[in-house]
Amino acid sequence: MPLSPDQFAEIETARAAPQPTLRAVSPGMEAHLYTAHPVLDHGFVRVVDYMGDDSAIVQAARVSYGAGTKHVSNDQGLIRYLMRHWHSTPFEMCEVKLHVKLPVFVARQWIRHRTANVNEYSARYSILDREFYIPAPDQLAAQSTVNNQGRGEVLTGDEAARVLDMLKGDATRSYDHYEAMLNTEGQQGLARELARMNLPANVYTQWYWKVDLHNLFHFLRLRADAHAQYEIRVYAETICNLVANWVPAAYSAFEDYRLGGAVLSAKGVECLRRMLKGEAVTQETSGMSKGEWREFEAVLAD
Repeated sequence: MPLSPDQFAEIETARAAPQPTLRAVSPGMEAHLYTAHPVLDHGFVRVVDYMGDDSAIVQAARVSYGAGTKHVSNDQGLIRYLMRHWHSTPFEMCEVKLHVKLPVFVARQWIRHRTANVNEYSARYSILDREFYIPAPDQLAAQSTVNNQGRGEVLTGDEAARVLDMLKGDATRSYDHYEAMLNTEGQQGLARELARMNLPANVYTQWYWKVDLHNLFHFLRLRADAHAQYEIRVYAETICNLVANWVPAAYSAFEDYRLGGAVLSAKGVECLRRMLKGEAVTQETSGMSKGEWREFEAVLAD
């Protein structure tokens, strides 16, 4: 079960005692409060609290820009204008606090986004649960031969079984030794802060992660991308669904200009202009490197 009994009891207590509020609320986000959305085999994402909605973005922009926004006919149009022109501060007026349960190796990748407030479960004070991420068979892939950071073909047959056995066996053995080092049966045992170093990177941890909408969009643009590692991408995709309900106008603009959009270099724009005029452009005549040209072609192909 992703939630522990204590966490479930805490949520049920909060749910049973709703409080009236005078602040602006997002009906879409209110519907997600107290719900742990499952991710991977033991993980989840849960909305703990949030501040602001689409109207907060518009309010902040009109305070900042004053008469300069009068040509925008409606709130959705203004939000799209802000997103299109990379005006970030109005989106910083919205914040969300998430409770996330995730494997340690995903957390170490996630924490590279240093624009959030994070408080993680401490294995110095508490004992981590015997829960490990074990990939589903369709996620057991070989190393890509063309991308040093990616996966290639899915493993099958005896090779897949061999890898799964090692993952499960090593995780179980490491946790057995972790418990043995702690030794809660009368012996002094090793300190928790030392015993934890024997745990594998696929053991689960938890944290509270608070971030403003501008920086959350940056996180989602990178981690919900098809090229992102699967294990962090599924968390990003879950968060995308939450954000789409929280700030639908802002998320629609983000989806259009960031997730579904493309950025071209000056050389790329010039090549596109030449192509529209009917000129045959190749990598050799583009002024781009082979890598740049390959990425440019991928944008056009998509």
